[in-house]
This record gives sequence, structure tokens and C-alpha cells, in this order.
Amino acid sequence: MTALTLSTAAASGLRADAIVVGVAKGPKGPVVAPGAEAVDNAYDGSLAGILETLGATGAEGEVTKLPAPSGFKAPVVVAVGLGAVPEKDDTFGAEALRRAAGVAARALAGAKKAAFALPIADAADAGTVAEGARLGAYAFDAYKETGRSGEAAKNGKAPLGEVALLGGKPRDAAYKAAIARALAVTEELNRARDLINTPPNDLNPESFAAVATAAGKEHGIKVQVLDEKALAKGGYGGILGVGAGSAAAPRLVKLSYTSSKATKHLAFVGKGITYDSGGISLKPAGHNETMKCDMSGAAAVFAAVVAAARLGLDVNVTGWLALAENMPSGSATRPGDVLRMYSGKTVEVLNTDAEGRLVLADALWKASEEKPDAIIDVATLTGAMVLALGNRTFGVMANDDAFRASIVEAAEEVGEESWPMPLPEHLRKGMDSPTADIANMGERMGGGLVAGLFLREFVGEGITWAHLDIAGPAFNESGPFGYTPKGGTGSAVRTLVRLAELTAAGDLG
Repeated sequence: MTALTLSTAAASGLRADAIVVGVAKGPKGPVVAPGAEAVDNAYDGSLAGILETLGATGAEGEVTKLPAPSGFKAPVVVAVGLGAVPEKDDTFGAEALRRAAGVAARALAGAKKAAFALPIADAADAGTVAEGARLGAYAFDAYKETGRSGEAAKNGKAPLGEVALLGGKPRDAAYKAAIARALAVTEELNRARDLINTPPNDLNPESFAAVATAAGKEHGIKVQVLDEKALAKGGYGGILGVGAGSAAAPRLVKLSYTSSKATKHLAFVGKGITYDSGGISLKPAGHNETMKCDMSGAAAVFAAVVAAARLGLDVNVTGWLALAENMPSGSATRPGDVLRMYSGKTVEVLNTDAEGRLVLADALWKASEEKPDAIIDVATLTGAMVLALGNRTFGVMANDDAFRASIVEAAEEVGEESWPMPLPEHLRKGMDSPTADIANMGERMGGGLVAGLFLREFVGEGITWAHLDIAGPAFNESGPFGYTPKGGTGSAVRTLVRLAELTAAGDLG
């Protein structure tokens, strides 16, 4: 992955393939952002004018390349748009910095080293720029010729090799901590992206569990894996029912990170359908091709627990990965079947493509047995949520309004778009079943909210719970933007990590 260094070197004397500067959109044209003063001076103060001549405006995501000034060891200056000039002062928001760094890193694919002279006012800014650069430089080429060797894959370019953050303070404890955090979070988020992008013939419940086990050994996390025999013995009817039609048996994986100083316990539960055909309720043509991403919730939970361990947070974090492959076969669960869940409650399966809530229900009840202070589940659960919020925003439901608001606030803080959603009580009646305790389907309208109400049925009494439906932002089928690549995005990882940090600090109720 892209290396990170803090540098006090002058922009002119640093050996690099490019110098990255920020440019903002001002009322009368592009404005050179703080951090690029030395570069602007080398152009005799005319950098903004040169960029305008080249067609630059400073709009977000815009990239303009030009020859470096005379005397610079780097041959190219890359000006990246930050968006509108801040109204009150020269302080750019964290997300503007993160996205600009990501765009620049992506534009410099194939380069060995780049110096970033973006606005860095403090250690937090340094961490933000570092995070954006590493996320933007991400590439998944493991299945392309030479890709596994770390070299440029055939018909592609290797990711940017190193980012030197100019204006950083390499001996300052706060700066070093910010970079260490960025390294841990981005490495685990990118590992989640790798898992999401891995084809389903190579990633199934068993192999996913093996990845989690290996990571646990590396980072001091206790890992417990329940295979199909243990699931049958324990009565996990939801997970077993979803996985019944596949030759790849299901798994329930528990990852436990504990801190001797912790006073709070968070449980994260992730939907891990490694491939979702819809089962007997088969998805129509054109809806199957990206269904390797249906384990994005489990990938996010896995990454967040490992990141919490690497950061040494003073909070106990338990991750539950509910892993299954949903396939049609002679042994598959049928519409009309009734499953007895781990909680003892029975569910009439009206649609086998509403399978995520079934595996989550078992995992939620299991997580509830430990009486954590809060449970947060993450899932690519419903197309209805995509219709409601689009492709870049995840919905947040909860049994506590204040907790839901805290999650939305934490997501905004780390640059993830979310929106609070209700759990209307009148929709619960639509899941009444004449045969079982509850059906896995209800009213079609408000389907994302119906799914949330179903999950709430399997949360232990008195436990604070929230549900993140990441069906929209988990997998980007369009072109890359900001620091977000095409394919798996790692949605919700940063939100979960931030919630763990806030809990450790005693700032999350």
C-alpha cells in the first residue's frame, strides 16, 4: 500500500515525481490554497492565473497538471480542486481535504512518490489528507497479470508508491498519532474493499472465516468460528436456512477485542452473504452480477474490529460475521418454509431473497446474550433503501433516537453520508403470519423500514441497537470519485471505528 511520511523539506528541494497543491473556486476565478505558498512564489505569484489559463476553476475533483517551476526537483505540479473558498476563513473542511487528496493520489497512479502541499493546519488535517491519499490510491488488481507481485498489472498502473506530507511535523506526537491512525484505518478499510471485490468462487463463508482467523492471530483478537455442525447443534435456523441451498456451508464468526481499561462493550453485527442469487426467489437477469458485494456489512464489521485492536482503544468490541451463500438447489429453503431461529422465534419465509435479515436475526440474538452496551448491525439489506437515499447514503434506524443521532453525527464527522430513518410501528402488522411468529416480508412500500422492524424483533430487551442499511454506498458501479474507487467501497468502516473511539473516550451515550 501507499507509504506515508511527514516532511519538513522545502517543496523545491524534495525529490518526487510531482508536487500536489490545492486550488479553490473563488468568486473571480481559481485561488491557490494555503500550503502551496512556496510553489506559488516560484511562479512569481502567478500560479492562479496560469491555472485559469489552463481552464482550471478550483471545482471539487478537478485535476490540472503543469510543468514545475525552474529549480524544482519534481518535474510536475498537480493542482487539485478543493471546491468553493471557505466563507469565514481559510480552513477547508475535512471532507474537502480527504476528497482532494484521494483525487490527486488516483491521478498519480504509476508514480513512485508525490509531495502533497495541501492545507495542513494541524495534526488532524495531516491525518485527514493521509487518509484520503491512501484510500484514493487503492487498486484491486489481484486477478490481473502480475497484479499479485505488486507491480503494475497488465493494462494498468501501480498505485502511487509514497506520499510525503509537506508541512507535517515528524517529531510531533500529535502528528505521529494522526498518521498512525490513518495507516491503521485505511489498511483495514482497504482490506474490506479487497474482500468485497474478491470473486465468490474464491470467497465463501469458510474462506472468509479463515481470513478473520488469521487476522485475529496477527492482532491479538480472539476468534471463534461456528461451522455447520455447531450451528445445527446451537439451533441457528436463520443462518442454516439461508445457506441450505449452497455447497458452501455457512459460518458464524465471533471476533473479540478486549481492553483491560474498558468500561463499555460494543457489539457489531455484519451481514455476510458471500453471494446472493436470491435463492428459490431467484433474482432477475441483470441483478446478479454484483452480488459478491452482499457481504459488505460483514467486511465492514471485520475491518472495524481489527482497526480498534490496532489502535488499542479502551473499549471492548465484539464483531459477529453472519456468513452464508444464498443459492437455489434441491436442498434450498423454499418460500412458505418456516424456520426456527436461534432465539426460538419462528419465521415464515415468504421470499428467500429477503435472506439478510434471517442471518442477522440469529447473530443479533447471539450478540444480545452478552448484554453489550449497544449493538450496531451493518448490512446491504434492501433495494428500498437505495430507492430512498440513492447510491451514496446509508440509512440509520435505531430503537433509541439519541443513539441514532449520535451515529449520524459520527458518520458525518468521518465523511460518510448517512440519514436517520424511522421505524413506523404501523408497518409491523404487515409481517404478521398465520403460520409462524413472524414473516420475513411485510408491506412493499417502506421495505427498508420493514426490514429494520424485523431485525428489532431479535434484539435483546433493554439493549440499545441501531441498524445501518448500506445497500446504496457499499458497492460503486459507476466511475471513481474523490477517494472512492469503483467496486467495493468499505462503507461504514470509518463510522464504526469512530463510534468505538467515542465510546472509549466516554463521549457516546
